[in-house]
Formats: sequence, structure tokens, C-alpha cells
Amino acid sequence: MKITKKDTFTLISSDENSFREFYESFLQKEKEFKNEHLVLEISEKINPNTEDFLLFLSIAHRKQQNGTSFVIIKSNVNVDNFPEDFNIVPTLIEAEDILEMEAIERELGF
Repeated sequence: MKITKKDTFTLISSDENSFREFYESFLQKEKEFKNEHLVLEISEKINPNTEDFLLFLSIAHRKQQNGTSFVIIKSNVNVDNFPEDFNIVPTLIEAEDILEMEAIERELGF
């Protein structure tokens, strides 16, 4: 797992060989990022299924309740398979857009 601190968020990229390895590595470090906006970038060499992604759903909801954002980057994912408030996008640029939109929503009190 590669961790990169950006100006407004922390980017966590997978370098593991399986989704399970990445997920377990993430869980070990999750508490360190409690108050940070997180973007998780899933490697193209990992091919998670819908159930794998849903493992992050409770974390995404906790982040939202905490006033922080949580976005997953993975191309070739059908976002219609997930709840509307679960952010999965294909690129880092779109992830940054989500972070900006959620920051504006928080400022407006939504």
C-alpha cells in the first residue's frame, strides 16, 4: 500500500497482488486517517467484485458522518451496482471533483 499526502486529501494506492491483501493493509492503517479525506486507488492488476467494494461501505459512511470524504478510484466499474452516496470514479481528476463538491456541500450545511 502506497500512501501519498496531498494538500487536501490522502491518496492510498494499492500495490498488493489481491484485493484481500489491500483491504487488510488498509484496515490496519485506517484509524491513522480518521480526520482526513481519503482517496483509494485500486490497481488495475486487481479485479475486485461488487462484494469486495461493499466492504468499504461502512467506512465510507463513517467518514461522511465524521465530515470527511471517501472516494474509490477504479475504472470499468458499474456504479449503478452501488448506493448513490458511495463514491466510485474511474480517475483521480474525478475523485478530486467529488472532494471539492463534498467540501462545498459541507460549507453550505448539507
